[in-house]
Amino acid sequence: MTNFALVGCGRVARKHVEVLSGGQIPDARLVAVCDVKEEAARAIGEKHGVPWYTDMHRMMETEGARVDVVGILTESGLHARHCLELVRYGKHMVVEKPMALTLSDADAMISACDLAGVKLFVVKQNRYNLPVQHLRRAFDEGRFGKIVMGTVRVRWSRTQAYYDQADWRGTWALDGGVFANQASHHVDLLEWFLGEPVSVFAKARTALVDIEAEDTGVAVVTFRSGAIGVIEATTATRPKDLEGSLSILGEKGTVEIGGFAVNEMKIWNFAEPRPEDETILAAARENPPTVYGFGHAAYLREVVDVIRNGGRSLVDGLEGRKSLELISAIYESVETGREIPLRFQARRARLGLTG
Repeated sequence: MTNFALVGCGRVARKHVEVLSGGQIPDARLVAVCDVKEEAARAIGEKHGVPWYTDMHRMMETEGARVDVVGILTESGLHARHCLELVRYGKHMVVEKPMALTLSDADAMISACDLAGVKLFVVKQNRYNLPVQHLRRAFDEGRFGKIVMGTVRVRWSRTQAYYDQADWRGTWALDGGVFANQASHHVDLLEWFLGEPVSVFAKARTALVDIEAEDTGVAVVTFRSGAIGVIEATTATRPKDLEGSLSILGEKGTVEIGGFAVNEMKIWNFAEPRPEDETILAAARENPPTVYGFGHAAYLREVVDVIRNGGRSLVDGLEGRKSLELISAIYESVETGREIPLRFQARRARLGLTG
């Protein structure tokens, strides 16, 4: 049995708890939870019959002997601090997206986990969505030929009431805007398919809410392969969520996955059809009820498998760092008004900074 303890009992914790306490992974279970807000920790702990804490060190000192994995589900700007404080207990780490808000923090997390001999997993559950998995197989088999363009669109609705629920949301120090938060998964998917980015040019604005960071933006990414990527991201869609989608266009095929959370296959067209194509198009059309999608169970199932049987996770710390580097470059471009080469040194990007 692989035992999980969770630090952070907010919105996204519900998905982790649902998987770990709902029997979706028979050889994994939730054994403890922690949140600095007593009511949040108590609610989950009592509902699922596990000990709850308001101090993560007390949790680990008390429950650590039976904990195998710590899930860090706190505010994005606190991921690095919590990872670096908890790594002393020698437990594997599952960190929600984005893994950190600065590249220096991400590097410190990777180094600390390596030195401690523990694995660092970064949550990118959309890679495990059924339509995305079909797309990846077609991509790996070369069915697209030369890739021309990839596009991701995040058209979600987050009103002022959403941001007012927690004072960290939409702040530079702890969250960032739509690029760092809501579109983080989609940036990851774009890179997963188009490869290494070499430059990005971006524009952003705060359109409909009162927050420090942006709620709307676009970015054009040039990839080493010559392909062009487009990122369209907004939480200013009204009155409700519209889509979270991914399109890949190649010389021999086009695929578009839409729905709320990259879960609904919409277009599956190839110049050289195969008998299974119609089945794939029909079977991969289930749209989830929320933007979190269905991928957390598959993601955590792989975490357990890697811990028990060895191997490398699909999204380890180094892989999780890639999307953070591109997101950081997007913010640098927004601030400078210039096209930013990757492998850059951030000078004006505000993500992760206080004051």
